Amino acid sequence: MGKRKENSTNMLNEKVIMECELMYAVCKIGGRWKLLILCKLENGKLRFSEIKRLIPEMTERMLALQLRELEKDGLVKRTVYAEVPPRVDYELTDISKELVPVWRQLEVWAVRHKKLVEE
Repeated sequence: MGKRKENSTNMLNEKVIMECELMYAVCKIGGRWKLLILCKLENGKLRFSEIKRLIPEMTERMLALQLRELEKDGLVKRTVYAEVPPRVDYELTDISKELVPVWRQLEVWAVRHKKLVEE
């Protein structure tokens, strides 16, 4: 994949968005799968296959991509064990553990919002 131009619309939009701390946070955990993956890791380490089993609708390719992004952003720690066959565990980093009360509060809000919309 090629490098994006510094003055491309996409790069300029990203710079503006990243200036707002809330938008920055949403970009790091946003999307269809990232927050769901983080929630599944809330109770401790999981292997790739265990995460895949917990989110069967997600393709293996998408899971690998999302885990890679979460690791790059410092939200997930990947540990590779020198075993045969190789074993890899994923777990929340300390900074992502701070998000647990935030997404619990979002759940409370979501329940109230769903009820309001359904009425």
